Amino acid sequence: GKEISVCVLEKGSEVGAHILSGAVFEPSALNELFPDWKEKGAPLNTAVTGDNVYYLPSAKSAIKFPDLLVPKPMHNEGNYIISLGNLCAWLGEQAMELGAEIFPGFAAAEILYHDDGSVKGVATGDMGVAADGEHKPSFEPGFEFHAKYTILAEGCRGHLGKEIIAKYALDKDSDPQHYGIGLKEVWEIPAENHQQGLVVHTAGYPMIGASYAGTSGGFLYHVEDNKVSLGLIVDLGYKNPHISPFDEFQKFKHHPVIEKTLQGGKRISYGARALIKGGLNSLPKMTFPGGLLIGCDAGTLNAAKIKGSHTAMKSGMLAAESLYAALTQAAEGEAPARELIDYSERFKQSDLYEELHKTRNFSSGFHKFGFWIGSALTFIEQNILFGKSPVTIHDKTHDYAQLVPAASAPKID
Repeated sequence: GKEISVCVLEKGSEVGAHILSGAVFEPSALNELFPDWKEKGAPLNTAVTGDNVYYLPSAKSAIKFPDLLVPKPMHNEGNYIISLGNLCAWLGEQAMELGAEIFPGFAAAEILYHDDGSVKGVATGDMGVAADGEHKPSFEPGFEFHAKYTILAEGCRGHLGKEIIAKYALDKDSDPQHYGIGLKEVWEIPAENHQQGLVVHTAGYPMIGASYAGTSGGFLYHVEDNKVSLGLIVDLGYKNPHISPFDEFQKFKHHPVIEKTLQGGKRISYGARALIKGGLNSLPKMTFPGGLLIGCDAGTLNAAKIKGSHTAMKSGMLAAESLYAALTQAAEGEAPARELIDYSERFKQSDLYEELHKTRNFSSGFHKFGFWIGSALTFIEQNILFGKSPVTIHDKTHDYAQLVPAASAPKID
């Protein structure tokens, strides 16, 4: 077959270096990509053994939802609690064995364009530049990478992805995108507090009654080696500008449901990431002249499942199929098509599109109708209608437009 050169620019020191550890991973895309992943040693070591969902009415109380009342997308049978960074590193090794070239430590800094306006490639940033702009002795100029197709996979609000979406107006037919911030910590805890494989999700406190409460919430995942990964997701559609997501996270850790696990333990790492959560209704066009958007650079996260890794993988696999077809089917001496319309068609016929279509009303339903009505709608759609709702709920309000003036908003203790 025709030889194809694949080059991956990784801004971290190694693949997975910039990924926050601790995630519940659905292996559907991995099963498809590497059916023998267990034999190959993929780092999926902790199967989910328990799945608890709580509503926290106050700083001290908790109500555990019966499994029957938990929306089906939140069920985690067959999933794994993993270090996502370790999985990314393993996938990087598989890619290199298959001939891909990976350049760690190189961040793409700007898009390069052809004269006709299509994307030519990317340039990396200069290295060894002092704060005043002077070149250090270690200065190295950036490199230009030219390609037939440039695939952007930067994650949520990638700076190059934002530029491309704006330049080609890829979101002109989409609902506004919606975001959250996820604060996460990894703790080492006493063995008697540890239940390997247990997954805990919470709604309610410390965001009871808030307009954004339905699409905010906490989590606690018991990974291996007496460690837990915990965090709080705060929807950025909040109204009160006095809200501090970091302080809300501290309150969350002191709730008895969480505190009993952390008692006697110590925090060993922490971080925060933006989340993209608008779903299918907010998804922009993912093709542009000379390239594609995939994963959370486009917005493929499934907010109802609180998962975006398997959807990002699947979007990348669909992209690879489209790229291979375009590069191998072009006639001898003929340049492949500038824009891969085939990718959009493959996406709309895929199980990924079907999954996102079934949960398209999750974020918008909570935003428009609040926590309790949004919860009821989600239960009806997912557990009774099995994702086949005849109605699509749109949310045309940007997150930032929800804010009220600080002078008219109550202070938060």
